[in-house]
Amino acid sequence: MENRNYTSVKEFVLLGLPHADELTIPLFILFLSIYVCTLLGNLLILVTVRVDPQLHTPMYFFLFNLSILDIWLSSVTLPNMLVNFLDVKKSISFSGCAMQLYFFHFCASTECFLYTVMAYDRYVAICHPLYYTKIMSKTVCLKMAAGTWLTGSIHSMIHTVLTFTLPFCRSNLIQYFFCDIPPILKLACSSTYINETVILANIGMVGLGCFVLILVSYGHIILAILKISTAEGRRRTFSTCASHLTVVICFFGPPVVIYLRPHSLYSVDGAFAVFYTMVTPMLNPIIYTLRNKEVKSAIKKLNGRHTSINI
Repeated sequence: MENRNYTSVKEFVLLGLPHADELTIPLFILFLSIYVCTLLGNLLILVTVRVDPQLHTPMYFFLFNLSILDIWLSSVTLPNMLVNFLDVKKSISFSGCAMQLYFFHFCASTECFLYTVMAYDRYVAICHPLYYTKIMSKTVCLKMAAGTWLTGSIHSMIHTVLTFTLPFCRSNLIQYFFCDIPPILKLACSSTYINETVILANIGMVGLGCFVLILVSYGHIILAILKISTAEGRRRTFSTCASHLTVVICFFGPPVVIYLRPHSLYSVDGAFAVFYTMVTPMLNPIIYTLRNKEVKSAIKKLNGRHTSINI
């Protein structure tokens, strides 16, 4: 009979990002700045969309949801990472690790579905403008948003349950800066074949499916734009999609490198993970603000209103 000398793991130790000791404080300041900018930028989007009636449209309703998710996604990993920069014992409880993995994948997968819905919204607005208000009614938008959150929750729950029902006996040292599936699977002392298969089938196929749907939407959008007779008309129409297309490229690239290569190098995965878990949520408000005249105009009106109140 096989001897299964498994020890019960009560906590994990997050080894964090590899760095020289003299870089600890500079890195702490850098990531703290990223977190503050992420919070302020996305809170600005939330307030602006909420206050300005002209932004009460499907496009900005979905942007509102995206900003909530960006704040949540950053808050799942960054505060704990900041504490670990200054803490000698970088431990996290077993249940805390499970919760971090769940909420991280919940936010990330919900964003994946939301980007797809946002692409469909732009497709309807540009390719079927006469039917836009009917197709993208308030009820439909609410159902779409609720569907992305529900599907993201189910998607994340599957991976969390599969990951934390594994026996862990090799070590409790996670060579990563937060609890994620690939580094945790390396600590399991039983076969992870099912987990890796689900990663490929679930994360891979779902992510790829969303990306293909986005490409199909933008394929139709580009064809519709090319039919516009004036260059100014084409430029103005495409500008409404450019922000979304930019953040999609930033969001979908890194996870492909990480989750479709379960045995990849930690240093490579860490760099890509930092980008899409921390940098992308910070860039989203900047991209949507700088490339969107309606948002910039609404922010100016909000600032003017605040100034007049103070006076």
